[in-house]
Amino acid sequence: MTETANAPAKAAFPDTRPTGCPFDPAAEYQELRDTAPVSQVSCPVGVDAWLVTRYEDVRSVLADPRLSSRAASPSNHVNTEADLDAPAAPGSILHHDGPEHSRLRRLLTPEFTVKRIQAMRPYIADLVDQHIDRMLEGTEADLYHDFGLPIPSLVICELLGVPYADREMFQAASGVLLKVDITQEQRMAASGQVQGYMAQLVMAKMASPTDEDLLGRLIQRATAGGTPLTIEELVTLGISLLIAGHETTANMIALSAAALLQHPDRLAELRTDASIAPAAVEEMLRYLSVVQFGVFRRVVEDLPIGEQVFKEGEFVIAALSSGNRQESVFGDPDEIDFGRNASAHLTFGYGAHQCLGQQLARVELQEVFARLYTRIPTLRLAIPFENIEFKHDALVYGVRSLPVTWDAQA
Repeated sequence: MTETANAPAKAAFPDTRPTGCPFDPAAEYQELRDTAPVSQVSCPVGVDAWLVTRYEDVRSVLADPRLSSRAASPSNHVNTEADLDAPAAPGSILHHDGPEHSRLRRLLTPEFTVKRIQAMRPYIADLVDQHIDRMLEGTEADLYHDFGLPIPSLVICELLGVPYADREMFQAASGVLLKVDITQEQRMAASGQVQGYMAQLVMAKMASPTDEDLLGRLIQRATAGGTPLTIEELVTLGISLLIAGHETTANMIALSAAALLQHPDRLAELRTDASIAPAAVEEMLRYLSVVQFGVFRRVVEDLPIGEQVFKEGEFVIAALSSGNRQESVFGDPDEIDFGRNASAHLTFGYGAHQCLGQQLARVELQEVFARLYTRIPTLRLAIPFENIEFKHDALVYGVRSLPVTWDAQA
């Protein structure tokens, strides 16, 4: 990349959370926001990048079309094996910009309107209750594997028309693809497995598309619009939705529980008044910032951010977790406060690439927050907190498991 004459000394990209609190972002972010809100860092992938840490600057980076997501996947800066010059795969909504991105997003948007997602709320609420009922047959469970993971997996399988019986394969493959410390061979093997599976599913739906699932409706919508989607595009879109549709929410469910069990006063608020669940969800999304390494972009045209001018060809990292902890935007940002309006958080991104499925994630989390803690009021950790293993090596932060217990109910 081009060196800038007035660039400050480069440090390593801050990719580790503090040892004291696993729910806080990298400790360096607070000092950077105060003293060097736009600074250069060296990234594990082998390039230098501008790290943007203040809320308004992060939003500017995410909204500006002069910054491209093409071949610079959201977190490729922490992937040592990433090829930053690789072409964007057909149908990759994460990697395309401009008209191609708009085309794909327009085809998908009708599936994620507020009205359509709200219509799914009774089904989601019933799923949550069913899984709580199952847990209450005993007095202990793994809240990640027995509760947090299956609920969004069932929802996205229902939405896409993917057989839920196949979940173990795509859950295992997505877990590999979201890690940052794997070899290219491991990544290709996991990718090939899920691509082969999705290709078979897509070809069957292309042969006889129906209105019963998202993939079928997507095929019909694209064909009716005069630009049918190719098999390659549908496979990539299907995989993106399948992985994004369960990984982030599953990790948020379990990670939120781990955090709330360490904050009994906040947990008591939810148990007393389930109507605050929507506000609590927004606050926990802000507080936890599960997309822990931020968003990576490449500059395609010179632009100023703050007092710095980014040059064409340079790379930029928008630190979502840092923006979510900015004092001037969210007072006492290191505290959990269900009374604040946290809806302007950056966890779902901002601008053209803002998360398409955010309303679905919100409804899933709201139904969990409103039901889990009221139906199991004695929920508590079954192991010491310090024994919880966190996903420090994953693009989506969470826990590997969360053993919990509760008092037997009459």
